[in-house]
Amino acid sequence: MTFATLGLIEPLLRSLETLGYQTPTPVQAQAIPAVLAGRDLMAAAQTGTGKTAGFALPLLQLLAMEGPKVTANSVRALILVPTRELAEQVHEAVRQYAENLPLRTYAVYGGVSINPQMMKLRGGVDLLVATPGRLLDLFRQNALKFNQLQTLVLDEADRMLDLGFSEELANIYRALPKKRQTLLFSATFSDDIRLLAGQMLNDPLSVEVSPRNVAANTVKQWIVTVDKKRKAELFVHLMRKNKWKQVLVFAKTRNGVDALVEKLQGLGVNADGIHGDKPQATRQRALDRFKLSEVQILVATDVAARGLDIEDLPLVVNFDLPIVAEDYIHRIGRTGRAGATGEAISLVCADEVNMLSAIEMLTRQTLKRQNEPDFEPEHRVPDTDASGQVIKKPKKPKKPKASGGGGKRNLGKWVDSGETQAPEPSIKPVRKVPVFNTGPRKRKP
Repeated sequence: MTFATLGLIEPLLRSLETLGYQTPTPVQAQAIPAVLAGRDLMAAAQTGTGKTAGFALPLLQLLAMEGPKVTANSVRALILVPTRELAEQVHEAVRQYAENLPLRTYAVYGGVSINPQMMKLRGGVDLLVATPGRLLDLFRQNALKFNQLQTLVLDEADRMLDLGFSEELANIYRALPKKRQTLLFSATFSDDIRLLAGQMLNDPLSVEVSPRNVAANTVKQWIVTVDKKRKAELFVHLMRKNKWKQVLVFAKTRNGVDALVEKLQGLGVNADGIHGDKPQATRQRALDRFKLSEVQILVATDVAARGLDIEDLPLVVNFDLPIVAEDYIHRIGRTGRAGATGEAISLVCADEVNMLSAIEMLTRQTLKRQNEPDFEPEHRVPDTDASGQVIKKPKKPKKPKASGGGGKRNLGKWVDSGETQAPEPSIKPVRKVPVFNTGPRKRKP
C-alpha cells in the first residue's frame, strides 16, 4: 500500500516524498480514507505510530479541495491539543505537509503574549492548532469566529476529555457549529471517555490498530526498587555506570524537577528542566537544546509526556511514577518511536506500589525488577502483578512470650516490683471498655 492508493492528492504526495514517508502506518491506512469520506472518527493507536499524519493529511486535502475561502478572524479547521509543546509540534508537522498547498495555518497557546496571535488571526486561518484556554480567550475577545468551521480534531483526546479540560471543552463546544466533522485521536481511551466521546460524535467510525492501553513493544521496560530518599543518588549512579548520553526524565512535581536539575548541574552535568511554571520561551529553548544534544538530561513533569517527538531518543527514566497510569504509556512512548527501539527505567519506592500495580494492570504485564547493589531499599516494595494485586508476604508468627513470675504486670509487660514503665511513645495502650450491668441496682441495706 502507498499514500497514493489512499487517495491523497499530488501536492501532499510531493511533501511526503520530501519528508521521506514511503508506506502508511496502520492507523494512517485506516484513518485517511475515513476522514476523506467525511466520517466522524475515534482512532486509538500506540504513541509514535503516525497519528498526526493520520488526521492532518486528509484534513489538509479537504480544506484545499472544498469550501469557500476563509474570511477575517475565521477558521475552517481546528485541532485542539492539551499542551503548548504539542501545539508547536503538531503545527510544525501540518506546516510541512501543507508546503505545496495554498493554505494558511497557525498555532495559538498560552504562556506568550496574546496580541501577536490576535493580529495573525485578523486575516483568517484555514487550519488552527490551539490549546483550549487560549482558544477561549481569543474567542471571548472577538479575535476568532467559528461560523466557517468544518472540522474539529481532538488530539490526545483522553487527556482533552479528562476532568481538567471538561469545562473549557464544554464552553468551546457551545460556540461551534452543530454541523461539523469531529475526529478524536489518542493512544489511550478509557471506557468512561469512550462513552462521553460517543455522545459528541455522529455515527463515528472506530479505528483501533493496537490493543488498548498497551505500551509499544519496541520499548524495553524494567524497574529498580529504591528508598525514596536515595532516588537522586541512584539516578546519578546509573547515569555514570551506564554512560547515559541523552535521557528524558519524568518527575511528579515542579519542585522535584527543579531539585533534580539543581543536583545534576551541581555535579557538572548539562541538565535542564521544563514544567508549567516556566515561561513558554524557556521551555521551548530547553527542548530545542535537548533535541540538538546540547543538553544531556532533560527533566520534565507530564507536560512533556504527550506528543513530543524526539528523534532516536534512547532512554526514558521515570524518576517518579505517574499518578495517572495512562500517563506511563505516554511517557515511555517518547522512546522507541517509528520502529526504533528504546528503554524505559522506573525508580520505584515503597510509597509507589499502588501506582506500580495500576500501571501493570493497565498494560497487562508485570514489569521486570532489577536490584542495584548498594541501593537495595530498607523499605521493601511489595511484589505486584498484572492482575492489579499487591502481593504481601505472610507475616511471621509471633514468638510466645517467656513466662516469669514474682513480678508486677504493666501494659502487657512484666516488670520488677517497684519499677515503673511508661508506654512507648509510638504505641498506644489498648484500653478495654468495661461492660456495665444495665439491670436494676441493688440498694445497700
